[in-house]
Amino acid sequence: MDKFSYIANAHGHYLEELYQAYQADPQSVDPSWQKFFEGFDFAQQAFPMLPGGESTAERNGQQTAASPRAADTPAAAAPAISSGNAKELNVSQLIHAYRSRGHLKSKTNPVRERRNHKAYLDITDFGLTEADLDQEFDAGKEIGIGRAPLRKIVEALRYIYVGTVGFEFMYIRNPDMLEWFKNKAEEEALKFNPPLEEKKQILKKLNEAVVFENFLHTKYLGQKRFSLEGGESTIPALDAGITRAGELGVKEVVIGMAHRGRLNVLANIMGKTYEQIFNEFEGGYDVDLTMGDGDVKYHMGYSSQVDVGGNRVDLKLAPNPSHLEAVDPVVEGFARAKIDWQYNNDVNSTLPILIHGDAAVAGQGIVYELIQMSKLKAYATGGTIHFVINNQVGFTTDYDDARSSIYCTDVAKVVDAPVLHVNGDDPEAVVFCMKLAVEYRQKFNNDIFIDMVCYRRHGHNESDEPKFTQPQLYNIISKHANPREFYNKRLMERGDVDAQLAQRMDEEFRQLLQDRLDMVKQKPLPYQYQELEQAWQSLRRSKPEDFEQSPETGVAQEVLHKVAEALVKVPQGFRPIKQIEKALVQRKEMFFEQKEVNWAGAELLAYGSLLEEGNMVRLVGQDVERGTFSHRHAVLHDAKTGQAYNSLNHIREDNSEPFRVYNSLLSEYAAMGFEFGYAMANPHALVIWEAQFGDFANGAQVMIDQFVTPSESKWQRMNGLVLLLPHGYEGQGPEHSSARLERFLQLSAENNIIVANVTEPANFFHLLRRQLAWPFRKPLIVMSPKSLLRHPRVVSPMSELTEGRFREILPDSKVRGEGVKRVLLCSGKVYYDLLERQESEKRQDVAIIRLEQLHPFPQNALDAELENYPNAELFWVQEEPANMGAWNFILRVYPRPVRFIGRKASSSPATGYYKVHNKEQEELINRSFAIDQAPELPATDAGPVMQAEPRQAEPDHRNKSK
Repeated sequence: MDKFSYIANAHGHYLEELYQAYQADPQSVDPSWQKFFEGFDFAQQAFPMLPGGESTAERNGQQTAASPRAADTPAAAAPAISSGNAKELNVSQLIHAYRSRGHLKSKTNPVRERRNHKAYLDITDFGLTEADLDQEFDAGKEIGIGRAPLRKIVEALRYIYVGTVGFEFMYIRNPDMLEWFKNKAEEEALKFNPPLEEKKQILKKLNEAVVFENFLHTKYLGQKRFSLEGGESTIPALDAGITRAGELGVKEVVIGMAHRGRLNVLANIMGKTYEQIFNEFEGGYDVDLTMGDGDVKYHMGYSSQVDVGGNRVDLKLAPNPSHLEAVDPVVEGFARAKIDWQYNNDVNSTLPILIHGDAAVAGQGIVYELIQMSKLKAYATGGTIHFVINNQVGFTTDYDDARSSIYCTDVAKVVDAPVLHVNGDDPEAVVFCMKLAVEYRQKFNNDIFIDMVCYRRHGHNESDEPKFTQPQLYNIISKHANPREFYNKRLMERGDVDAQLAQRMDEEFRQLLQDRLDMVKQKPLPYQYQELEQAWQSLRRSKPEDFEQSPETGVAQEVLHKVAEALVKVPQGFRPIKQIEKALVQRKEMFFEQKEVNWAGAELLAYGSLLEEGNMVRLVGQDVERGTFSHRHAVLHDAKTGQAYNSLNHIREDNSEPFRVYNSLLSEYAAMGFEFGYAMANPHALVIWEAQFGDFANGAQVMIDQFVTPSESKWQRMNGLVLLLPHGYEGQGPEHSSARLERFLQLSAENNIIVANVTEPANFFHLLRRQLAWPFRKPLIVMSPKSLLRHPRVVSPMSELTEGRFREILPDSKVRGEGVKRVLLCSGKVYYDLLERQESEKRQDVAIIRLEQLHPFPQNALDAELENYPNAELFWVQEEPANMGAWNFILRVYPRPVRFIGRKASSSPATGYYKVHNKEQEELINRSFAIDQAPELPATDAGPVMQAEPRQAEPDHRNKSK
């Protein structure tokens, strides 16, 4: 206390006079008192006093260097200041407390009380008593009501902060955002009273939502529909949000949501006709299996358009799987693609809205990844509105067991995104929150969350019994009126509508639904295809014969020359580090003197040539600018300033389309999903996601399983996403050897994806260019190299880039004929180990054929090549264990007898010991060339080693042109 003894000994009136003088002019008091009062004001805002002289900092376990104990702080001296000024300050503290903690006591839960949080909002917590209630305070000006009695100030605070909306925003660190949000909460919320027409619109959309669910529940009892009952206020909220967005210049709204309430959103927001929905319930939908297998009705996407004040707003609802939140980054990527290409980088043109469930938004890690992406240059979409249908139950799990945080939306604090907790039984408040959210997003381009606390009337689906696990809760819900009934009653009590209006609207809508079921035709919303959608329509579905031979993808010499020049130049005054200077010299010699390319050179020339043709190229992943293995160096950095230089942005001065290369955050799941969404929107874009190591892609397995591989069949959407997955056995251990080739091949069927393991730079060049040369789009999975990036033999002459095409197989050009006793079929890096042995031993009896593309399997090309070896046995050689790699795929798709050479079956992809790796590698090469010895491993270790009888390859039933 000695440190602040001068305060304790000071006369109270003198302190008050000093403080008033400081407030009028800080320079009028001694500098030591200036510092004191600065600290005092800061303490009042940062650590308002709680009962017993305890600051909020102490109650939260915080300590500061300036105030080791609350009693020693300048704030503790506040009561020493004369009562008038002190109470004015105490009222300010009370206001701050309501702003900070009022949401803890807000009436946002329609069916039960929230946890018992101590909000400390009583006037006695701030040195005020009932005797002060009629005293006027200037602090009322802070909340927009002017000088007012404490009673009125408290009433306003309670109305604003502990009503049906809980505002959570005081952690926002941007002063402009904070002040704007404070004004919205305290002035607009206090005065919010929508006009009569808006109230009628809210009631109309509530009627549509409620009656739609009731009708389906009556007509299709027991069928899964994942109803919105209990959360029907979602529909008027979305309706109002889209309208407000259109008024503020939004041209496209992209929505992602899981299955809860999806049918209702499709019908009452997206305008999907009831005939379509009812027909799906009746099971009469004519599924065209030539276009794929489809999916259940509550997973499919939809597009429509609405008119807002004479302006068209496009609506997109993305298709989604049952893997909750997986669709989120897909929506963001789709929106970013539209922003980049269609709307000339205007983020305010496109609004992503993600509709979450409370258990999923709290429990799924992809949400955290998504929030961390939201402000990064590679992923920013100008802010997202996150609307949480918080029905307080995750399948059967109560929220007490579903999260550790107070709120399901606490992830919002990561990016200072404000949260509006709102009672789902107050649709006007929900609409207010949605309109506020749209305005905030458009003004600040930041994320914002709406946590609509509601309930789920039925179980997880309509045949589930929720009372098994929540008997008390569901006893309350069974007696609880729906939001439409609450709102109707409220309107009638206020005299806003006559008593018969709601009933009349209800009867009319029931009749409308009956008309739909009776096949009275409904006019769908009009729809005009956008530019990118027209581009998709100009493409066609693939045919089996498309994969017999790739299209020509050569590039004119002058184009390659122009791109190559850009890749070897740096601007005047730019000083790269010495290693890069050396690399640029080598790159120049390679392009212009040796006339050949290594892997990085071929890759960058492919990107540059596509840019020159007017396409978009987007490459994103961890460390892609330089490349994980320092091979690419697409972006250079000045050694002194750190300034970045993107070489492919300078092919020509008027180059309007940049090379979009971005280092990503350390994410796989959300990052890959974003790129899938981007590629889904734009057929003109070569979109590439590169893993740091190929096996890291298993962190995004949900995206691979649910979006990448089944997209065309399941979602009826073509997609040209490229995955570059570094793969190869170089003794780096089980974590950095395998990109899990076997998983992609297991998922390969019906020509759904391209799986390649390329060994030559020129072939990689043509493979990348083929992605946009085809009259269709397919995901491309590349087992990309590591050691081959600098292998002296992995080079191609430049002439192979100016003509030709991607070659699915690469034959042995030197060893052929009847004298060959063994043909080694292989893919990827192992080829060079085999080649080294073949050449060192000058073997003319063993030929090596490379499969550069594994799926679609190039059977006809391989059969034609094998005619050159009439007396040879076939062996499949791989570095991977027998239960991994391509071996089982070869057995499945290739009808000829093939024997196996590789590592024994293993539960781990590779050994962790370098010497053991080398020994294993040497043994499999030895077996490959040991014609006089049995090459197989023991059957118990290696699994099947031979396909005994010729057989037919698996038929491809459904890959037909429509």
